[in-house]
This record gives sequence, C-alpha cells and structure tokens, in this order.
Amino acid sequence: MASTPVHGDRPYWLAWSQIPGLGSVLLQRLAERFGTLAEAWTQSLTAVGRVEGIGPSLMEVIRAKRQAIDPIVFLSQHLQNNPQFWTPADADYPRLLLESHSFPPVVYYQGVVDGAENQGLRPMVAIVGTRSPSEYGRRWTRKLTTILVQQGFTIVSGLAEGIDTEAHRTCVELGGRTIAVLGTGVDVVYPYRNRALYGQIQQVGLGISEYPSGTLPDRQHFPRRNRIIAGLCRAILVMEAPLQSGALITANLANEDGRDIYVLPGSLDNPSALGCLGLINKGAQVILGEDHLLEMLGAMPHYRPNLAEQLSLLTTPPPDLDPELQSILQIVSTDPLPFDVIIQKTQLSTATIASGLLQLELMGLITQIPGMRYQRC
Repeated sequence: MASTPVHGDRPYWLAWSQIPGLGSVLLQRLAERFGTLAEAWTQSLTAVGRVEGIGPSLMEVIRAKRQAIDPIVFLSQHLQNNPQFWTPADADYPRLLLESHSFPPVVYYQGVVDGAENQGLRPMVAIVGTRSPSEYGRRWTRKLTTILVQQGFTIVSGLAEGIDTEAHRTCVELGGRTIAVLGTGVDVVYPYRNRALYGQIQQVGLGISEYPSGTLPDRQHFPRRNRIIAGLCRAILVMEAPLQSGALITANLANEDGRDIYVLPGSLDNPSALGCLGLINKGAQVILGEDHLLEMLGAMPHYRPNLAEQLSLLTTPPPDLDPELQSILQIVSTDPLPFDVIIQKTQLSTATIASGLLQLELMGLITQIPGMRYQRC
C-alpha cells in the first residue's frame, strides 16, 4: 500500500470532494486502486481514468480541479470558515454513516459531540414524516420520542416543519440528545421559524450537514440529506407520509443500507398515511404502541467493536472506583447484559446494583439499552 503524507488523507478527502461528479463510491474506488486518496491525487490522469466510473468528461473536470487546488493549502483555508468537520480519514467520523452506500466525503457539524454516538455505541433512531401532520401524527411523535429519550436513544431528524419539528422539540424539552441533519450549511437555519429550536438543539446535540458554512437552502439538497439521516441510524420511524414524501425517500435509502423501518399505522382516509401503509405493505414493521416499539428496538443489532477495540475498552484502567462499582464494571462487557444476570454474577443486592449502574452510567462508563440491559461505553 502506498504511504500517506504526514498530513494524512484528510486534506485529500476534502480536495477530491470539491470535484463535481465524484461521490463516495468513486472515491472509495480511487482509494482502493491507489492505496490512499493522497496517492491518487499524484497519479497521472490516464491512471485515474482507468478507475471504473470515471469517463472522459469527468477526467477533464479532475484535471482542471487538480491544477487549481493544493490540498494542504486548501485545507488550511477551508478551516477558517469551517473549523469543525469530519472526513473518513478522521477517527470521529460516524461509524454507521461510513457503513452506508453513499456516505458524504465531508460532514460539517456544530454543537455538542458525543463520542459514543460516533462510534455506534449509543443507539440512534431517526423520526421522519410529513410537514403537515395530523394531530394523531403529532401526538404519537411526541409519545414515541418521549419513551425513546427516556431509554437513552438519540433522536435524528431533518429540522423540517411538522414531524421533524415535533421530534426535535420534544427531545429538547426532555433534555435528550437530538441531531438535526440540514440541507444547508450548519450556520444557516431553514425553515427560519426554527431558528430558536436549532439554537436549543445545539445546546444538547448537533446540527450536521455535508454542505459548508454559508450554504443556502436548495431544493436539490434536501432529498440528498435524507441519506445521511438514514445512514446515521440503525432504525427509522416513519410517522406520517404521503405517497410523494421525503420521508419515503429516507425509508427507501435506509432499507438499501439494511436498516430497520418502523411505521405508525394510519387511516386510508388520511392522504398523509398512504405512504406509511405502502411501506407496511412492502414489509416494514408496524408500531403497535410504545412498549411494542421498545421490544422491537431491543432486538435491533448494535455496532460491535472489533477484537482490538474490545480489548482496548476492557483493558483501559477505569478511574478510581468504590469496590462495589468496580465489581459491577468488571461484569459488564461490550455485549449487552441483562439486569438480573448482573445481580446473579455480582451477588450484590438489587438496590446496590441499581444505584451502581446509575452511577457508572453518569460517569460515562456504561450505557443502558432497551430491555434493562447494560454494556460498556
């Protein structure tokens, strides 16, 4: 494999992303062909043109852009207006998003970063739907968001009017984590009426986008941002969606990435429910209530660190702990462990275990997942 410059591949992910027509699929092919994107940048145009999917017209664009951009200089200049972003060369780039078919080469963010989210260790669920929901749709969006926040899920949505706004606002009111995926730069609020809500979101969560600072709303941006909503999460909840809906685009993209789709059932008399009924007809799971949703999400697979990561997690010395907390932490691993099994293995009282687990969770050492199960962070 070709060696990577001291700057790493970060400047080159950014530089290649400036070339129109080069998406993540072609960028992955370039990296596989030449070892790194840094090495690909130095290759002759003829060699680059041998990569599948790069035709004569795209080769001409690549030629012009490579002459105009110095990746190292461009990175330095870009950081002046865009100080916070991830590329796949960064360890904090969201793991689940990186697993999706069409991940963005650059993800800009603004707000409070949670490392457990980025590593796929904190479960994230998307809640999407129509901009014109019924009272039924609004009510159930609030109910399901509330129960998910109480169970420690991060809620992802698109800051649009309607269902998105209900999910974000409920999350903020409960002090939960929420991520708004934008079709603008992270410093631009759309719709403008959500500016106060977006400010609150950044106090407890994140605004993220594939578009740099200052990017204004564009009709083409919003369907594209839906793939990021889908890619960040293992499960998508579609609350209400008409037959022509961005929420259905999100659900279809999530399905392509092998994510779970859950749908709030609606009435045939409600046009905003017809898209949901269509998803059910294609095999999406029906939400029959709050407990039923948690039961289904409890069976949802979580990201499993590889062996080296697991050993790192398990062998890193924890901070000084009371003996009881230490004994509980030693039992809990990266695999989810039920509450009653922890009691059996530690031989401590139920009250002691409950108190200890809460303290360890507040310390960020463990996390609770649906079904009263616990695992290492």
